[in-house]
Amino acid sequence: MRVLIVEDAADVADAIAARLGKSGMACDVAGSVADAEDFLRVQRYDAMVLDINLPDRHGTDLLKDLRARGDRTPVLMLTALFSVDDRVSALNLGADDYLVKPFDQRELDARLRALMRRDAEQKSDALTLGPLAFSPATQTATLDGAAMDLTRREAALLGLLLRHQGQAISKQRLYEGLFAFDDADVGLNAIELYIARLRKRIAASPVRIETQRGIGYRIGLHA
Repeated sequence: MRVLIVEDAADVADAIAARLGKSGMACDVAGSVADAEDFLRVQRYDAMVLDINLPDRHGTDLLKDLRARGDRTPVLMLTALFSVDDRVSALNLGADDYLVKPFDQRELDARLRALMRRDAEQKSDALTLGPLAFSPATQTATLDGAAMDLTRREAALLGLLLRHQGQAISKQRLYEGLFAFDDADVGLNAIELYIARLRKRIAASPVRIETQRGIGYRIGLHA
């Protein structure tokens, strides 16, 4: 999953990115509304963490612009404002949730995952497919009850496939979900490597990752 963090406090932004990165999310960090708009022109995101107080404009201005052009990306607002009116205003503008600073990183992670599950077919945080079970929160998987030894990238890729099981996902979309702009030295063909590794790990099970030429990859059960 790809997340845009819009936060001008570098220590806060880095801490959020580090926490979400350990949870298998690729994060881009923008320190202003202008920087965020640059990212949004070239990249789509699964979710956004958006601070209200930014150096050039208010985060709510960016939120209004997003919703005005029909962008429904889930947005979790960060605010140091304690007024109920301020929080209600942000929600009425189109925010999906909010956290008041200071906050616990674990709560931010959990709330963000809850937002991204809203439109998913499987509402539980645990993703299952036959004998395969995956926990996005811990980035761990089991196959027939036995723990799988997955690298961080393999776990993130498996989570993406399982979240959209039954659908073909393009190599580009998988790449965008695994790598941030800071990973520019990693080529698109890296996806083929990780797909090959996952196939080896599930080879003895009925779970299959199919290649649909010209479309992408699809995970499902082999009849």
